[in-house]
Amino acid sequence: MSDAPSHPASRAPVLVTMADTVPGREVDSVIGIARGSVVRARFFGRDFIAGLRNLVGGEVTEYTQLMAEAREQALGRLVAHAEQLGADAVVTFRFSTSAVMEGSAEILAYGTAVKLK
Repeated sequence: MSDAPSHPASRAPVLVTMADTVPGREVDSVIGIARGSVVRARFFGRDFIAGLRNLVGGEVTEYTQLMAEAREQALGRLVAHAEQLGADAVVTFRFSTSAVMEGSAEILAYGTAVKLK
């Protein structure tokens, strides 16, 4: 049996916003904090190419792509957690990044899970 959240056809997707409210909707109750995180590490292939790119300057697209993928994964986990909590929306959504050890970082997506009227 999978531990992934079920997605009933009748359930609307969880809304996620950085605002304190959902436009046109009223918050009925606060459920709590919804969160999703991922720790991603660099690997030799990207490091080698990024090191060469670092010599000439400019954007290190390999790391830009790595972090974009990590943010999407953390956001997906936040939405899954909000669904498990029974939330209709997540307000005051934010990302946070921290170094875990050299060459790896945690991306944390978090916000307030709420029920809407």
